[in-house]
Amino acid sequence: MPQTTPRSASWNYGGDRWKLSRSKIENFLECPRCFYLNNVLGIKRPSCPPFNLNKAVDMLLKQEFDVHRAKGEQHPLQKKYGLDARPVPHEMIDEWRENFKGVQYTHPKTGLLVSGAIDDLWQDGTGNYIVVDYKATAKSEPVTVLNDDWHIGYKRQIEVYQWLLRRNGLKVSNTGYFVYCTGRPDEKAFDGKLVFDVHLISYEGNDDWIEPTLLKIKRTLNAKKMPKAGEGCEYCGYREMAKGVEG
Repeated sequence: MPQTTPRSASWNYGGDRWKLSRSKIENFLECPRCFYLNNVLGIKRPSCPPFNLNKAVDMLLKQEFDVHRAKGEQHPLQKKYGLDARPVPHEMIDEWRENFKGVQYTHPKTGLLVSGAIDDLWQDGTGNYIVVDYKATAKSEPVTVLNDDWHIGYKRQIEVYQWLLRRNGLKVSNTGYFVYCTGRPDEKAFDGKLVFDVHLISYEGNDDWIEPTLLKIKRTLNAKKMPKAGEGCEYCGYREMAKGVEG
């Protein structure tokens, strides 16, 4: 149900339930004003319909990789791409995957509790941990590269997870992977099933931007004045246009 009133203060910055999630960091980078409204004043952006199909794909992938994790063996996709890695049976994997928990770290300079729920964690032959994220979409051609402008959010997602795991003492590879499932909309018949092409897409992460971003976030959260809107923010643009019509 859409939010019509500000939420409880305990879920806002300074409240006992508030954390700086990976998605909130992305929200700040997109639009500091929306971030301030959400986290300081408790007014969220209008919600989008839930991506239930994507969630179902995520769950099925986790179950599938967990079978090979329990056996201590490679998944066929890892073999197909010649990757020297296996799903790792880390004792924290279940908590690190759980929404509202995830991997957590309190940033010393700001006191911000940063969190993010990973999809999967692999380990290569040298002991480095590998961050893995699952993605699903439907296109006429399978997704094999991430070169659209909006893919920057996916890449930052991997980098936040890498940063969090390193702060939890893990030796993490700069190379992360997307298990990208593309549904085929051009099959001859539906027959009660959706066929996917599954590709493994590598990405070389760099988390250097996270530290300065956290400092900016802290200043924004403590500011007495609402920050400017992000360039091209459609939510703020709508609010300004609506004000002009009303006035």
